Amino acid sequence: MSLSVTTFLVDLSYPVLYLFIFIYFLFLYFVIGALFLKTCKILEKYKLLNKIIQKEPLTTQVYFEIKHSLTSIIIFGFSGLPVIFLFRNGYITLLPDTWMNFIVGIIVLNLWNEVHFFCIHRIMHFPFMMRKFHWVHHRTVVPTVYSVYSFHWLEALLLSTVPLTIVPFIKFSPLSIAFYPLASILLNFSGHCNYRFGNGTGNKWQLFATKHNEHHSKGLKNYGFATFFLDLISDKLSSKK
Repeated sequence: MSLSVTTFLVDLSYPVLYLFIFIYFLFLYFVIGALFLKTCKILEKYKLLNKIIQKEPLTTQVYFEIKHSLTSIIIFGFSGLPVIFLFRNGYITLLPDTWMNFIVGIIVLNLWNEVHFFCIHRIMHFPFMMRKFHWVHHRTVVPTVYSVYSFHWLEALLLSTVPLTIVPFIKFSPLSIAFYPLASILLNFSGHCNYRFGNGTGNKWQLFATKHNEHHSKGLKNYGFATFFLDLISDKLSSKK
């Protein structure tokens, strides 16, 4: 690890670390989100992207999303602290920050996120969980980039455990863990931005992250995060029963 990363992980106090992580998620949500939306609008202008749902979201919906997203970001600020605690106390070790470790780590973390998200999302659609918790996310009917973190605080807490649930078993480089939220939110934006390539009638394998966008209007399908492989597997297993 470089000296700066070592200092970040070992020498800074937990309150300062929390502040860094909190600001990082604020930056991802508001700054990267705004840039992502602007890019979508530019690509729409050049007819490279098309809106999925033509209706514009209500202002009250966007305010609701931002309000609950801020609660989620407060919770996400704590997400890196258990990992840092495990490292400081020798329970886990980290790999050097080489390009290979970085790329492989990002890929593995995002693949694990697919499994992690699918399981939690499927549980959240149990009637009790939907009534008590997941209804917050489903207040969004026309998805926007601001709906990506719009969760009940308990759902946000569960979703924030992606790194914590895998780092005790697989070694990662510090930078791959640090940049995983950026990769994740870009995929999340693509699933909530209400834009897609083409008109949605072509090869379904080209639709990629738009499946979650459709989940907000159709509800009882497309439980995956950025892909729909686990939905296909789940459907096949259900059909064999």
